[in-house]
Amino acid sequence: MTNENGFKYIEQGEGEILFLLHGLFGALSNFTQVIDFFSKSYKVVFPFLPLYELPLTSSTVSGMVKYVEDFVEYKNYKNLNILGNSLGGHIAQVYALNNLENVNSLILTGSSGLFENSLGDGYPKKEDKDYIRRKTELTFFDPKNATDELVDEVFETVNNRAKAIRVVTMAKSAVRHNLKKELHKLNIPIKLIWGQNDTITPPFVAEEFLKLLPKASLEFINNCGHAAMMERPNTFNVMLMDFLTSLYKEND
Repeated sequence: MTNENGFKYIEQGEGEILFLLHGLFGALSNFTQVIDFFSKSYKVVFPFLPLYELPLTSSTVSGMVKYVEDFVEYKNYKNLNILGNSLGGHIAQVYALNNLENVNSLILTGSSGLFENSLGDGYPKKEDKDYIRRKTELTFFDPKNATDELVDEVFETVNNRAKAIRVVTMAKSAVRHNLKKELHKLNIPIKLIWGQNDTITPPFVAEEFLKLLPKASLEFINNCGHAAMMERPNTFNVMLMDFLTSLYKEND
């Protein structure tokens, strides 16, 4: 991890940029297999979003977009291919709406921005670790993906008052910041890769994105929940590689 000028990030590989944005409870571990796979042929960039570090007034979708804009400007990155999961997909869309000239494509998986089931419903039994485990398991088709380490991370977050307040503030901001009326402006190639069994942003959300985005295509992954790049990484990586390869073939 590099830590410079107030930004923490991972940058691996050389070539066109694949820029990764994690979700509300996301972490580097969510994208490990994407980074390993794509850093052989792309420059893969993973910024650690300061979800728990900014002032409360900046703990919003717009606050995160401003952070991403500042980071991209600092690094002078151009022609981004942005992959966003959950809240990260929401941030990716707003960044693209604000900076369309600097975005080559978007890849959205389990993205918020239109509808989500449980970003903002809180954790009423947050001291009950079994309850936190059950909530974490809802992210996946196979509950075994909710490892002890992942459950511990969520448990620590929701029981840390400063973090928990920011989670709720961010979630409410995401619900308020609905993008339905703006998506027609995203006239760039967009790939939707969605878990067929996603219960947080169910399949109908992907189908609604497909209708609203002018140049989108959609593929579902069976037996897969909200974090496709974690739960079905091999299938996800092949779909993503096919999409990116087709983009650059068109540009040759």
